[in-house]
Amino acid sequence: MSTTQQQPERLQKLLARAGMTSRRKAEEMIEKGQVTVNGKIAQLGDKAIHGKDKILVDGTPLAAPELLVYLRLYKPRGFLTAMSDDTGRPIITELITDIPERVFPVGRLDYDSEGLLLLTNDGDLANALMHPSYQIQRTYYAKVRGNPSANVLRQLVDGVKLEDGLAQALHVEKLQPTPAGHTWIELTLTEGRNREVRRMCESIGHPVLRLRRVRFGNVDLEGLQPGEYQYLSENAVKELRNLTGNRIQAPQTAAKPVNKPKPKQKPKNKKTADASQAPHKEIPAFTTKRVKSRESKKR
Repeated sequence: MSTTQQQPERLQKLLARAGMTSRRKAEEMIEKGQVTVNGKIAQLGDKAIHGKDKILVDGTPLAAPELLVYLRLYKPRGFLTAMSDDTGRPIITELITDIPERVFPVGRLDYDSEGLLLLTNDGDLANALMHPSYQIQRTYYAKVRGNPSANVLRQLVDGVKLEDGLAQALHVEKLQPTPAGHTWIELTLTEGRNREVRRMCESIGHPVLRLRRVRFGNVDLEGLQPGEYQYLSENAVKELRNLTGNRIQAPQTAAKPVNKPKPKQKPKNKKTADASQAPHKEIPAFTTKRVKSRESKKR
């Protein structure tokens, strides 16, 4: 998507979007006088229009901004939600092929969890989606030990105390038992705290044995297998912005067009591959549900 009447933007944002550096580092470069606009040394807070104003960084013209890319990925178990790992463990970027742009995960899933991850190089949208004030819904399927009663599960909606404060689920529903005597449940949360679902279920005496995220905001996991990824449609990206109350404006650069699903990258390690492909028959099939809020239940 593009616009014919571009608006001036802060220089640090333009530098970051061009893939040169982070915004924080860009601010430092501006403060050190390394950036000029139309022949004048820039000041922090200055704005410009990329492509119209002459922006130089250490005397070199600012490169064209990157295309903005928005992906959904099925993260298998046994992969880190990280851009690198010193110990050599598999990381999610090993799954992303044929994407020249450098994309980053929106939030994270822990090493032993699987399911939906959003990835993008649109920093404004990513930060908004992760910020707790926007209350973006995240839905999970969790296999928990034992067979929790309805009253026990209700504690997750009423709220449980964790070491970093009260945690509440927006919606909890029992799905189905497993042959081994455990239970699949569905939970919807509006925060993305570290290992929040696992800690909540442990607090009620039913620790998580397997965890799969199936929805983030308006984007779901349907149609993807472990390791597969796909571009989001322009409508899906627009809906993600709408979830932030339209406070995140459409960027001035072109968004990546929607293509066919990209082929998945098979995990190299057989043990990891077996873990990531495992027991779909035991995991409830994905179904779209109407999520009930705590407020609607009170009514």
